Amino acid sequence: MKTPKRLEPLVEDGLIDEVLRPLMSGKEAAVYVVRCGDELRCAKVYKEANNRSFRQAVKYQEGRKVRSSRDARAMAKGSKHGRKEKEENWQNAEVAALYRLAQAGVRVPKPYDFLDGVLLMEMVSDEDGDAAPRLNDVELHPDDAREFHAFMIGEVVKMLCAGLVHGDLSEFNVLLDEHGPVIIDLPQAVDAAGNNHAFDMLERDVGNMSAYFGRFAPELKFTRYAKEMWALYQEGKLTPKTELTGEFAEAEDAADIDAVMREIKATLAEQARKEAAREAVDQPRDEVPEPPWMKG
Repeated sequence: MKTPKRLEPLVEDGLIDEVLRPLMSGKEAAVYVVRCGDELRCAKVYKEANNRSFRQAVKYQEGRKVRSSRDARAMAKGSKHGRKEKEENWQNAEVAALYRLAQAGVRVPKPYDFLDGVLLMEMVSDEDGDAAPRLNDVELHPDDAREFHAFMIGEVVKMLCAGLVHGDLSEFNVLLDEHGPVIIDLPQAVDAAGNNHAFDMLERDVGNMSAYFGRFAPELKFTRYAKEMWALYQEGKLTPKTELTGEFAEAEDAADIDAVMREIKATLAEQARKEAAREAVDQPRDEVPEPPWMKG
């Protein structure tokens, strides 16, 4: 096929020998299968910000390091330089996450190079050498679903121990090769310690996994791994070898007493209103209630 313009610099620099075919086009990037020597790899070409359907929500940017205070001010003002820096920061986040997670032993595609908004990385293949399918494209036996779910929970724990939360984990962002699941698409990964939304994203990621695998093994829908692993993480007790139960008991003193009391008062008031309304309905229409001072 004709070499896409964004891939020409990598061909010229000898990083890519041949562009073979497009693999997929997603909300933030287009991916091509390329040949590098005797190996097949993937070239992920990030789309320009104005051509992406996935916007860089502020909550994903929180806690990310910026090269200088000047760049941070420019990004906050939304100047041309700031928009350029924000875009580079967004793309670099995936590269940094891939290297960090690969070091932590998480199953992610191996990154090879990053140049001009193009990430060159390992092609995840099935047993026939073709591109591996996404989880969303496969049907699972209940036992396989339980095994893969347990594996994915372990990978999420490894990610959290490495200080990251995927932020967009679902059956659409996990490939299935001959050895099991592989996590992909990490430009929205957030710093677990530096982002105030990290737990909410973690809970959503874990919930998505439980919901998906729960299609095949329904009991998985009722597990509570996110709160369990987050509590251990905050206490500094979470390790990649931590054995989780999938259960989590809320602390008794965690309840908002004021909120509970407000709810009780509101319920009592509503009950009194309904009783008064019932009494008004039961009162005969042609009789006038006797004044209190005339009652014997």
